[in-house]
Amino acid sequence: MSDLWRPQNTLDLIRRYDFRFRKKFGQNFLIDSHVLDKIADAAQIDPDDCVLEIGPGIGTLTQVLAERARHVVAVEIDPELIPILSETLKEYSNVTVIQGDILKQDIAEIAETYNGGRPLNVTANLPYYITTPILMNLLESGAPVKSITVMVQKEVAERMQAGPGGKDYGALSLSVQFYAEPYLAANVPPNCFIPRPNVGSAVIRLTKRSEPPVRVRDREFLFQLIRAAFNQRRKTLANAVSHAGVGQVTRERAAGALKRLGLSETARGEELSLSEFAALSDLLGGGEKTPDNSGGPSAPGSN
Repeated sequence: MSDLWRPQNTLDLIRRYDFRFRKKFGQNFLIDSHVLDKIADAAQIDPDDCVLEIGPGIGTLTQVLAERARHVVAVEIDPELIPILSETLKEYSNVTVIQGDILKQDIAEIAETYNGGRPLNVTANLPYYITTPILMNLLESGAPVKSITVMVQKEVAERMQAGPGGKDYGALSLSVQFYAEPYLAANVPPNCFIPRPNVGSAVIRLTKRSEPPVRVRDREFLFQLIRAAFNQRRKTLANAVSHAGVGQVTRERAAGALKRLGLSETARGEELSLSEFAALSDLLGGGEKTPDNSGGPSAPGSN
């Protein structure tokens, strides 16, 4: 493996190719070997694993992954990086580079082609502006994914693993925890990247659940309820739900349901656990039970 992670080597490479960082792709290249190892360690890659890497950049992390995995499929959206990847990965016969948008890729087809249909191990240094859409697409779609280990904005990582009662707890916490078990593996300062981002980063692993941790009759209604509860955090949950028009539930009906669950009628969304939201959803929403193995609807965003 080359010392691609060394700052001078990275700078020499991008200058030689006259590469220009494009803000719209949120490009920040890792230049710290310890962080690269932490990502690979957190991903728990086995020699027989097929890794799907999102946004390989110049191939710094890709090289580390290729040393550990049976095969790496790297999806890069920026066509200007493909010639660079052809050079930095030329010694790795177990790497396939796909130029394209990960949100437009058929993950099941990638798993079938490169891993015999078995679940993929996903790793990524994600552009912060599109972190939530990419993660939720992977989790909600029912794509064959074993785990997702990603570099994200530190604040977002903290929200993913937050529990009830804190300021970080919100719709993103609940939606991620419905589909996966989050584990915060490492914090990463800005000086580990070229160019330096304006915020701290973190490595988080999301281990896909085989079954959701709660049973709920109507998954779509549950997520509508959660979204409404956190879209207006200052309002009581009953007021927020009625104001959002979720299922035409009135404030009085929502308050009554909370009381039946032994909760305060003036409770706010951040006070309820996922199981309490599921119970509230069943009381207010009704409908047929969603099969636990089905793909869910659009989950809440990052509020």
